[in-house]
Amino acid sequence: MTVVSPAKAGTETASAPPRRRSARRATGLVASVGVLLAIAAASIAIGAKPIPLDQVWHGLFHYTGSDTDVVIRDVRLPRTILGLLVGVGLGLAGAVIQALTRNPLADPGLLGLNAGASAAVVSAISFLGVTSLTGYVWFAFLGTAVVSVLVYALGGSRSATPVRLALAGTAVYAALYGYINAVQLLDSAALDKMRFWTVGSLASANMTVVRQVTPFLLVGVVLALALGRSLNAVALGDDTARALGTNLNRTRALSMAAVTLLCGAATAACGPIAFVGLIVPHLVRAITGPDMRWILPYAAVLSPVLLLGSDVLGRLVTRPAELQVGIVTTFIGGPLFIYLVRRRRMAQL
Repeated sequence: MTVVSPAKAGTETASAPPRRRSARRATGLVASVGVLLAIAAASIAIGAKPIPLDQVWHGLFHYTGSDTDVVIRDVRLPRTILGLLVGVGLGLAGAVIQALTRNPLADPGLLGLNAGASAAVVSAISFLGVTSLTGYVWFAFLGTAVVSVLVYALGGSRSATPVRLALAGTAVYAALYGYINAVQLLDSAALDKMRFWTVGSLASANMTVVRQVTPFLLVGVVLALALGRSLNAVALGDDTARALGTNLNRTRALSMAAVTLLCGAATAACGPIAFVGLIVPHLVRAITGPDMRWILPYAAVLSPVLLLGSDVLGRLVTRPAELQVGIVTTFIGGPLFIYLVRRRRMAQL
């Protein structure tokens, strides 16, 4: 009996030969990059004060120190870059988690990673007096890393399975959010300071935060993209993956490391943002099929499109004020996810 991998099953169809299907995917990826560039330009141009694109170009490449140039260079450019990086991190983390757990409803919250970041930040605020976003970054990343190791250990470590990892993550998530709520109830100052961060926002972005999280995100991106072929084998089941020569323990350990780097850095930079890591991999699968070698790059491009687009929308609907991006992604992602489920055409892993 011949075993057909998800990549081959997704490409060798009667209606589209492999080469034609690959060409379509490549064309779609290039088009997605074009959409991302357009959204990034809109993110810099649109805000409380709209800036024409010619002035955006001038502020980026012919800086003179005018008020408009300062807004572009010091406020909107860091915000756009951070949104791009965070979107890439959340999209790739969601795609890897869904493949690792073989659960189409999985996202970084399922493994308790967001809860770990939040618990570390609330502890830093309440017990150590940390008040700056720069301080939040390192504690949030540390919390994500600790929870990642804990979930992997509780899930069986070398004998971990998708079900064990999901159950361990759910248990850790519940315990940590109980702790977070208790601290916030006992310390009203911590509650006030956490309120803005937990909503998920790009409004406080600056180049210092961008420089801090970029190395972690870059390593996570490279690691996640390198796991595409191994994650295809994992999708076939443990026995088949072993028969194909995949080292499951190494794949799961590296996947957890990639998710920790991506989700930890993204959550640390702007707080937990819902639905990006959940909804984008579903939309991508409808385009690419189940091949992780295409799902991962598509998710890396389309996730920042959703995140930056939501951020721009949040600035438009309440101008001159703004709505935090975490709220907008929830409003967009919730109904969209329900629509995909009710269509009964949700792409399978």
